[in-house]
Amino acid sequence: MLSIGFVGAGQFAGSFTELFHRHPGVGDVVVTDVLPQRADELVRSQGLAGTAASFEELLASDVDAVAIFTQRWTHGPLVVQALRAGKHVYSAVPMAVTEEEISAIVETVRETGLTYMMGETSYYNPATVYARRKRESGAFGRVFYAEGDYVHDMDLGFYDAYRYSGGERWRATASYPPMLYPTHALGGVLGALDTSAAHVVSVSCLGVADQRRDGVFDRGVSAFDNDVSNATALFELSDGAVVRTNEMRRVGYPSHLRESRFRYFGTEASFEQLATVSVWQDKEQVWDVSADLASQAATSVDDPSLAHVAPELRAAFTSGHAPVHDVGRLPAEFAGAPNGHEGSHQLLADDFVTAVTTGTLPPVNAWEAARYTLPGVVAHASMRRGGERLPVRDLGNPPTA
Repeated sequence: MLSIGFVGAGQFAGSFTELFHRHPGVGDVVVTDVLPQRADELVRSQGLAGTAASFEELLASDVDAVAIFTQRWTHGPLVVQALRAGKHVYSAVPMAVTEEEISAIVETVRETGLTYMMGETSYYNPATVYARRKRESGAFGRVFYAEGDYVHDMDLGFYDAYRYSGGERWRATASYPPMLYPTHALGGVLGALDTSAAHVVSVSCLGVADQRRDGVFDRGVSAFDNDVSNATALFELSDGAVVRTNEMRRVGYPSHLRESRFRYFGTEASFEQLATVSVWQDKEQVWDVSADLASQAATSVDDPSLAHVAPELRAAFTSGHAPVHDVGRLPAEFAGAPNGHEGSHQLLADDFVTAVTTGTLPPVNAWEAARYTLPGVVAHASMRRGGERLPVRDLGNPPTA
């Protein structure tokens, strides 16, 4: 049985410790956190195997895999360190925040042969699943343009989340640059395409300087020298198609209803999505497919396990599957288990366990994750250079067996 050590016991980790703990392919689940009391409480509340005193102690233990749930800008070096210690790795998004860190992860996975998976929820977003099937069937014709938006206003739970994770200096990290968190928008677009034929090759990005003046997105306070809260990027793909994404942190939009949304335009048909409506259309007709993509609540937003999560964020931890999801592939032990982000959590956990135990590539493997993440890193650089169009390096395809 696979044993897993969690690094980080914050607001997001508990949803996944429970899923891995329930999975029939997983044995012990242990936890470490820089705040030991958080790890202790998570182990106590879910009946997990125990805690480790530090990340280094966890790597020295006999756990088979490590799940990284630390601050978003810390993932890259931790992933490489875990792989070098002989551990398979599941990492929350983003993969990393520099091209060098992303390249290091890909090369280390190549060298070690270990499993790496980025936990990108948008790959399993009902809209992405729906569009992927339409693309695979040829219904779009040629997809020549697509859009992905991650629209989540800071007022809707992010202030509390950054206070929870950032301590007294939370404002310094709440200014995290939007395009360094690109995968909930770009991953949903590319997740519906064949990235071996349609990956990003260049980008131009513009940002909107924040005007709230509350100490967040203030360069004098920001740990990232960032004053931009909203950013828009235009990407060129290797097959000649174009993709536009938005990363918005100041926006009048109900992100608790749908925080990632997508549009795909093909030569024969197209798909468009708003907060509560999704449509498939060809040159003659329009079909409302909202019901096929609507996720049902898996648990109550008042569940005691979510007491430490801001009320505005709880919907992301309670949404269940949509009709387009293939739930028949999931273990029976997941029935009644927590889910979230439009039904993605259970699918993410099962895909990682399956990949490790069977020696197969997970859907969002290191090479795919690089294609979702690196364009955002370059987009951020483009934004800092006034929208200059910059090339985006592609790290290639996974090695064949």
